[in-house]
Amino acid sequence: MSGGVEDIFAQVGAWRDQGERVALATVIATWGSSPRPVGSQMAVTQSGRIVGSVSGGCVESAVAEASLLTLATGQPQVLDYGVTNERAWEIGLACGGRLRVFVEEVG
Repeated sequence: MSGGVEDIFAQVGAWRDQGERVALATVIATWGSSPRPVGSQMAVTQSGRIVGSVSGGCVESAVAEASLLTLATGQPQVLDYGVTNERAWEIGLACGGRLRVFVEEVG
C-alpha cells in the first residue's frame, strides 16, 4: 500500500469490517524541519497492525503506543514531539523539527 489517504481509509474500513477497533493519528502542526507534512496520517488497530506514516519512521513506534492507549481508554490525545539535547535520539527526531499529532479512535 502506498500510504495515501485513500489507501489508509480503505484499510481502516477493511479492518473495521473485520471487527477491529482502529485509532487514527494525524499530523496537525509542524515547526522547523519535520519529516512529514500536516495532514499525514497513520492508522493503528487494537491488534497492532499499522498503515500510513506520521513521521517517516522517526516517532512511529511512540505514536503507535499512544494509539493503543487511546483505544484502551477511549480518550483522544494530542502528542508533541521535538528535539531537546537530552531527547534527540530517544524519540528519533534528529532532523531538528517539531511535530504535533492528534490521535483519536475511528468511530
